[in-house]
Amino acid sequence: MEAFWLSLALIFLAELGDKTQLVALTLAARYRAVVVLWGVFVATLLVHLLSVALGGLTARFLAPGWIGLASGLAFMGFGVWTLRGDSLEDDEGKARRLRSPFLITFVTFFLAELGDKTMLGTVTLAAGHDALPVWLGSTVGMVASDGLAIWAGQILGKRLPERAIALGAALVFFLVGIVYVFQGILELKG
Repeated sequence: MEAFWLSLALIFLAELGDKTQLVALTLAARYRAVVVLWGVFVATLLVHLLSVALGGLTARFLAPGWIGLASGLAFMGFGVWTLRGDSLEDDEGKARRLRSPFLITFVTFFLAELGDKTMLGTVTLAAGHDALPVWLGSTVGMVASDGLAIWAGQILGKRLPERAIALGAALVFFLVGIVYVFQGILELKG
């Protein structure tokens, strides 16, 4: 039980002010809170399961620099997607609305957490404790921390025009993307 509470507390604190918490706030301003929370929860379960299961093996297969670079480019892609809107044109030129905020949230969080401090923290905790309590504790800690951001995003979303939210979301995605790309490049050079 100690590993559960330790993991919950450390990951909750590590996530406070993290870039993914800003992403949660932004997504919650655009989409229903429960959908964003479920997307965060499922992505976190999977990433932290991988963290615990693979432990230190992740670094052997893919250097953190490449993970950062790929995540950064993905975030920039999410920024472009946000600016263009959530629609695609089919073969006849008709707009088709994408309706999967869950999938957008899931993919965003999954990519954002690969190689992030909370993933690395979970790997570190799992090295010295039983895997199951670390996995569950780190997942609950992260979802609780991001839940605060989702709540704040819902409040802001009711007060801001949709275009302002879209521009803000795109800006957050671009900034996070730039940070990841630079971290990836520095890691690859180092």
